[in-house]
Amino acid sequence: MSAIRVRDLRKCFSRNRRQPGFAAALRALVRPDSVSVEAVRGVSFDVARGETVAFIGPNGAGKSTTIKMLTGILHPTSGSASVLGFTPWIDRERLVARLGCVFGQRSQLWYHLPVSETFGLLAKVFGVEDAAARSRLRELVDLFEIGDLLDQPVRKLSLGQRMRCEIAASLIHRPEAIFLDEPTIGLDVVARERIRSLLVRLNEQERVTVFLTSHDAGDIEHVCERVLLINDGRLLLDTSVDRLKREHLREKLVEAVIEEPSLVLGLDGAEDLPSEPHHVAIRVDAGRVPVERVIAEIVRRASVRDITVSNPSLERVIATLYQGASP
Repeated sequence: MSAIRVRDLRKCFSRNRRQPGFAAALRALVRPDSVSVEAVRGVSFDVARGETVAFIGPNGAGKSTTIKMLTGILHPTSGSASVLGFTPWIDRERLVARLGCVFGQRSQLWYHLPVSETFGLLAKVFGVEDAAARSRLRELVDLFEIGDLLDQPVRKLSLGQRMRCEIAASLIHRPEAIFLDEPTIGLDVVARERIRSLLVRLNEQERVTVFLTSHDAGDIEHVCERVLLINDGRLLLDTSVDRLKREHLREKLVEAVIEEPSLVLGLDGAEDLPSEPHHVAIRVDAGRVPVERVIAEIVRRASVRDITVSNPSLERVIATLYQGASP
């Protein structure tokens, strides 16, 4: 049985159209000129239970509208959807008891309360009995390593600490699926890696279905098994992350700070980019030369102070995917 099943889902919004000027504003009050805008245009897909899926696309592609329909916030114009066996906009109360949601820029934690009290309040909201709530809290403390944060007010947590607590809070009632909207937005490198590792462990240990939206290619590469690409309200691509990595995330950028004034590798498949003195920047085609070899060559030829490896921006990847998926 699928955790999420979507068939020909559509959502249209009515928007008033107005010409500039005072007279036009008066006419719009009396006789508004409205137009229909189709935000989601016949989307269909299935997500298996326990699967980790990235739902990606540029801003305005229809991602948020789709998620709002799948969580019961919006009613679709037409089409059908089932999440954990429920129709979201009809059975929302029963669905949310089995669903977790984390939105990177919206907190479900009480700002002035200690984290432990927020967890206790959420357990009451979801009807979790005291003994079960205490047992679940112990599991989440171990999984997310937040024991030292429980007595701190939320307002005193760093962004990375708060996001760990946000995800833990969304799991207090043992949901079968979790929707994550930009869970690593604004986090530093260390905090991002920690959140990604926790999501992988969560999926492995509890088989929670993960439905993730992100503009960070690292989130997709490290957390998800599958990618759904949406643009202009249409689902353009449904592929595995392995295939995405082979075909569209082959390019890496290796940057290093070295003692020497400059360094030119001259490796086939590794393009030396212009850089400042004592800095090295190399664009690597990982399909032609392993990143590990490039790093080894830099270390062999220079005294390295620091070195980083990064992905191309997801916007660039999406643009490439869109060109390939467009009719």
